[in-house]
Amino acid sequence: MDSHESFNVFVQNCPSREIMQRLGDKWTPLVLLGLAGGPLRFSELRQRIGSVTPKVLTSTLRTLERDGLVQRTVFAQVPVRVDYELTEVGHSLLGPMETLRKWSENHASKVLKARDEFDARD
Repeated sequence: MDSHESFNVFVQNCPSREIMQRLGDKWTPLVLLGLAGGPLRFSELRQRIGSVTPKVLTSTLRTLERDGLVQRTVFAQVPVRVDYELTEVGHSLLGPMETLRKWSENHASKVLKARDEFDARD
């Protein structure tokens, strides 16, 4: 499957479907947007994202590293320093992620109003 024409997210076992699911999980968009400004240490990234546990952030970063979206760099110093940054492929996602971020911020009040109206019907 070298050609992008060979992939289809509506085919159950297609790798593109798994990638799309990964990009839509709870923490991936925030990690990608958090790293948009350049390399960060784990604690800096966690602080920027907020409310993510160390275990979940570690797991998310490892998965994104495995997928080639994030690069982990270890600096041999005392104490050891580890930075995370987007790869070229990771950077290519910033446009779509930024569009989703802006849409979310611009439409949050409408979504919250719709939720309230829906919940009031029950």
